[in-house]
Amino acid sequence: MKRSDALAELKENLSNDNLIKHCIAVEAGMEKLAEYFDKDEKKWGLAGLMHDIDYDETKDDPEKHSLLGAEMLEDLGLEEDIIYAVKVHNEVHDLPRKSKLDKALYAVDPLTGLIVAATLIHPDKELAAVDVEFVMNRFEESSFAKGADRDQIRACNELGLELEEFIDLVLTGMQSKSDELGL
Repeated sequence: MKRSDALAELKENLSNDNLIKHCIAVEAGMEKLAEYFDKDEKKWGLAGLMHDIDYDETKDDPEKHSLLGAEMLEDLGLEEDIIYAVKVHNEVHDLPRKSKLDKALYAVDPLTGLIVAATLIHPDKELAAVDVEFVMNRFEESSFAKGADRDQIRACNELGLELEEFIDLVLTGMQSKSDELGL
């Protein structure tokens, strides 16, 4: 599936512009990790872009979130490994994260929210001005961006990455799409 087609599907299914930007941020982080691990950047980016496609329909029912998304992606003809990664990114289902793709999507998802929140409190309010140290300082503040599950972000160790290195990769990926993210 072409990115333009995937983005059109996403916009057809999601009504919130900030959620669409979140999906683009996850896409950017996933592409950077794919590059780092010498994996298929398009595939990893597509998993990130499409991971919350069902959110408008499932936001009030976390038990259905990602299961419906996986069905939607199957109907769109996406590859099985993308479908599975989307399904397991919601820990409510307690499904095993088997591949690097699964593990990356699980950890990248909340980190992008933390990075966006950190950017919005930065004096410059631009991704380009944010660095790993700034994000790490926010990471340590438990009252900051409470929705960004720190344990889920720390799952980057399942990828063999230290937290600072993981943040650097995802931040760099997001900075490459700062115009599209509006940051």
